[in-house]
Amino acid sequence: MKKKSLSVKKTSHRNLNKVLNKKFLKSIFNKFEQKLNKNERYLVAVSGGSDSLALAFFCQCYQKKYNTRFIFCTVDHGLRPESSKESKKVVKILSKINIPCKILKWKGVKPSKNIQAIARHNRYALLEKQCKINKINNILLAHQKDDVNENFFIRLTRGSGLKGLVSLDENVKINRINYLRPFLDLTKKKLENVSLEVFKTFINDPSNLDEKFKRIRLRKLIDSLNSEGLDKNKIDLTIQNLKKADRALEYYTSKNLDENSIIFYDKKATLKKDFFYQPNEVILRSLNVLMRKIGNKYYPPRAKSTYSLINELKSQSSVKNTTLGGCLFKKINETIIISKETG
Repeated sequence: MKKKSLSVKKTSHRNLNKVLNKKFLKSIFNKFEQKLNKNERYLVAVSGGSDSLALAFFCQCYQKKYNTRFIFCTVDHGLRPESSKESKKVVKILSKINIPCKILKWKGVKPSKNIQAIARHNRYALLEKQCKINKINNILLAHQKDDVNENFFIRLTRGSGLKGLVSLDENVKINRINYLRPFLDLTKKKLENVSLEVFKTFINDPSNLDEKFKRIRLRKLIDSLNSEGLDKNKIDLTIQNLKKADRALEYYTSKNLDENSIIFYDKKATLKKDFFYQPNEVILRSLNVLMRKIGNKYYPPRAKSTYSLINELKSQSSVKNTTLGGCLFKKINETIIISKETG
């Protein structure tokens, strides 16, 4: 029995290599493998959509080539009656290429408003918890170029600043976890072709057609803008130009944090007087870094709230027990102390 199982497994590996050797798959994998480190371990988030199935396939190929450890997880959010059935289907699809997949269940009361944002927050919380259990510091996500464009327009409708407009980065560290997005230079259509080639199927989330969600309405708007000359290539070019400006601001943010703050084990920080003698955008970004670390949050507070806090901290009067982003701010003379909010 054991010999038979081993034989089946070996055949599956040969089939995997045979599929990967197809020209368009090989070209994607060649770029993909350059973005990972064979000495690291990774958790792969799989929703069952074409993007995440393509990600799972390339991770499996990388795993066989370099003997790197990957853990594959899918989240049963419980927001729709069929979600449990869909998560089991994800497990079945991945089993076609010998990928074991763990189902993470989101338990508790489900929201009636702001559903997608709250679901996203809980999904990341479940993935981070699984990372801690398995002592993994990297989460791989399947966001692609179309997601970047949609995110740009969503943030535009909120009046976001530069950081928000280009917020989908290839590599971002939050709560000591590296969130990696190796597909940001690929279109959704290309990843659909990968999934159909490898798995012959993928799961279509019905919410992707539901216009009660802003993301879906904007997705259709982006398609319609093409006829007005604003095609996806021009949107992408605009985002790339904005990212160059963003990187310059990130340089001065890092400089401000290095020179004007002292961080104690991601649990507490003190800010020197010169921390606030910077352009407001640099101060905002610096505080967001600290609040995400100390407050243990995936997303920073809204800019409006943070700017109000900055004005308060800049004032001459003493500031006591001001809270924001899961952090407590205290002003003692000209020094600001930030610690995690309790209670």
